[in-house]
Amino acid sequence: MNLYLMRHGIAVAADQPGIESDSGRPLTAKGTKRMRRAARGLRRLGVSFDTVLTSPFVRARQTAEIVAESLGLEDRIEDLSELTPESSVDHLISGLIRFQDREHVLLVGHNPLLGYASSFLIAGKKEIRLEIELKKGGLCCIEIDGLPPGTPGTLHWFLTPKQLRQLGD
Repeated sequence: MNLYLMRHGIAVAADQPGIESDSGRPLTAKGTKRMRRAARGLRRLGVSFDTVLTSPFVRARQTAEIVAESLGLEDRIEDLSELTPESSVDHLISGLIRFQDREHVLLVGHNPLLGYASSFLIAGKKEIRLEIELKKGGLCCIEIDGLPPGTPGTLHWFLTPKQLRQLGD
């Protein structure tokens, strides 16, 4: 199974007028524009997904919708509460088990959860903490043997948002 972990795009600040909760923060105009360019980069790479799982937070959902629209996968988006910022790696892995029959799964969420999950998937142990930070709009691909992973996964690639945007230009 290949898990693709993507951090949401640039969102409005939590203290911006009109923002009542962290979960309601949308992408900025700049964040939306950059995500569209990054999604074009994914399309040029020929990447596709069986399922697009997203945190239900607005900024993550918007990011997932932009990517799905660019790849023609609008009907494959599902909210996964285990991708919210307050979730844990254990909860995320538990939530993913029902998707283990899928070969290519995109997860759109938040740091630090995605960094912790990447570390666990690559190292194969929670005790080993690799410093992995996905920038907003960044993406990595990790191959695992199943869920829960029985052995360390393989990091196939890690793309910064700037690299994705350059591919899309």
